[in-house]
Amino acid sequence: MRGIILAGGSGTRLRPLTSVHSKQLLPVYDKPMVYYPLSVLMHAGIREILLISTPQHLDVYRDLLGDGADLGIELSYAVQEHPGGLAQALLIGREFVGDEDLCLVLGDNIFYGHELPTMLRREVERLDGCTLFGYPVSDPERYGVAETDEQGAIVSLEEKPARPKSNLAVTGLYMYRNEAVDRAARLTPSARGELEITDLNLTYVRENRARLVNLGRGSAWFDTGTHDSLLEASTFVQILEKRQGIRISCIEEVAYRMGFIDREQLALAGKRLSASSGYGQYLLELAGA
Repeated sequence: MRGIILAGGSGTRLRPLTSVHSKQLLPVYDKPMVYYPLSVLMHAGIREILLISTPQHLDVYRDLLGDGADLGIELSYAVQEHPGGLAQALLIGREFVGDEDLCLVLGDNIFYGHELPTMLRREVERLDGCTLFGYPVSDPERYGVAETDEQGAIVSLEEKPARPKSNLAVTGLYMYRNEAVDRAARLTPSARGELEITDLNLTYVRENRARLVNLGRGSAWFDTGTHDSLLEASTFVQILEKRQGIRISCIEEVAYRMGFIDREQLALAGKRLSASSGYGQYLLELAGA
């Protein structure tokens, strides 16, 4: 499976923060936002990853993450000239994906859960069509909403319904078999001129090949598209890290624990970030340096 991070868009709801800065490079407590979706793909065991962003910001991502070698992964980059819908990411990444299955994650979505890495790797293995990830919310009318049967098969999908059939919001994490790329190419743009991810997902729903994994209790999901949600995510990360003495979505630690890099490479990463940085010191302590 190959991974795609969609880190495009203009971030209008977060202006003036995003007037000269990419939304997915904004800090969520102690690290750039993009670290969080990147860690999700790495936890799933995905090592070939494409990051898609705007022409004016792509080089900043390259400066931040490089080619991925320091993390034991392969990072590629592609431009999204204009926002054309989430499903457009599959078309931009067509050559990168090749004949592989794919996992798309939105660059402003944050996931956390003790069992998340194990669950992600399990879902990669059992993928047959389309797998979405849902999260119970108190205000489902603000989101795409999925209705499922007792086995988790998706019965219906609706975008911001006035009368939601469930409280399961569809999060920004999607797994697809390879044919999804061709399906995205056949989509008709919506009234707002975009290729809608819901339209793509509905092609699988109609074939009874769409599943939803309920992240449920013991996990957390943030869509950091507003100032309030950005602050809430930062506060959540700060509280957990301070109380437990850990780092959430520390990509160097994820790479180490996944076996992508060894202890020496972890120590080198800590030294590059500087021992005077709390983040760098954390990596050095993990490496026993």
